[in-house]
Amino acid sequence: MKRSYQILDRKDSSSRRKLALHLARQGQLLLPLLELVEQSRKAIDELIEVVGRATIEAVLELSAEQVAGPRSQGRRRGGSIGWHGRQRGRVYLKERKLQVERPRLRRRGRGTRNEVSIPAYEALQAGEPTGARMLEILLRGVSTRNYQRVLPEMADTVGVSRSSVSREAIQAAEADLARLLERRWEGVNLLVIYLDGMQFGDTHIIAAVGVEGTGRKHVLGIQEGATENAAAVKDLLEGLVARGVQPEPKLLFVIDGSKALRAAIRAVFGAEHPVQRCRTHKLRNVLERLPEEQKDQVRAAMRAAGRLEAKAGIGQLEKLAQWLERDYPGAAASLREGLEECFTLNRLGVPPSLHRCLATTNIIESPQAGVRLRTRRVCRWRDAAMVQRWAAAAFLATEQNFHRLMGYQDLWMLEAILRGPKSVPQREVA
Repeated sequence: MKRSYQILDRKDSSSRRKLALHLARQGQLLLPLLELVEQSRKAIDELIEVVGRATIEAVLELSAEQVAGPRSQGRRRGGSIGWHGRQRGRVYLKERKLQVERPRLRRRGRGTRNEVSIPAYEALQAGEPTGARMLEILLRGVSTRNYQRVLPEMADTVGVSRSSVSREAIQAAEADLARLLERRWEGVNLLVIYLDGMQFGDTHIIAAVGVEGTGRKHVLGIQEGATENAAAVKDLLEGLVARGVQPEPKLLFVIDGSKALRAAIRAVFGAEHPVQRCRTHKLRNVLERLPEEQKDQVRAAMRAAGRLEAKAGIGQLEKLAQWLERDYPGAAASLREGLEECFTLNRLGVPPSLHRCLATTNIIESPQAGVRLRTRRVCRWRDAAMVQRWAAAAFLATEQNFHRLMGYQDLWMLEAILRGPKSVPQREVA
């Protein structure tokens, strides 16, 4: 039987020539690859068309401000150079041409109508080295779906000062912080509020994330301070009430176990609101006080107890604490601390389909991970104001990727448990 294959050596040039001749004769084999290359090229061109134009126009605007000063409405600013509208232009990114709208600058004075060049635009007209560098930076930004991140590098490439970029970034972040802290919540049917903190350098930020009856999640607000600081937590909760989160009807709070959080909830919302302590934090705190050979058994016992009814589950964990008390008193004490609030969902009769998301603070820790990802390049946190600006901007950006709560179809049952069946629309119950 004749063989239908050949063994080729990658280092042998004659083998490569044989492969090339074979593929040339079998042209149909290359058609899928050719189509893939063409589609990839079109996709890249579309991304650069959308993202690249906006980014480069921002750089041109900053470069024009360095020459003529910021735009102003009404009376003209002093100085010999003024803004004179916009016009279409073209920049070169390596071998690419990209159409943009560029600002126009002119010298003032009677009898003079001289156009003033914009340094960044001139640099992008100069030739291949600058365009190639801009394309490299831009493609790196496209891959992260966040072209604002590469704006400083692009500005440096065409000679725009970092101070201009810094001012623009600070103003944008301040606008995000104001937008976050001015949101109103009167028309949102919130059922659950998660509270947790995170640290940036020496500054702590407390965040609140809410879940409404449809399963949609919202970043409710942030506050400078640690979760152990009852006054800071109280300020955050009072701010939520001032912006429309009502103490009535009942809400479910999910926290990491901090006593300051519980005290602030009681002070602002009242003692009748149920609080669920994070079981993941509880498990972690207990396991940290045990040797490796005991961790698997204790982990399995705690997770199994969490599936029982409240009274039975607490009883099983109390037996576990008694067993641990002799050799590991620290682990036993940690297990007993706040144990009742670890079974709030079980006591209320919340369906198991909601336990995964309501029994832990994972719902707020996930956006916190997004915030850390977006702020990981910051090397030095200068002050609390800087931290709040960055945190607000990062939380709002992360919020764009929120999905509805897992098991949201059963949230009507949680609403009925908290507020009575009359509070739930009939179509949701059905």
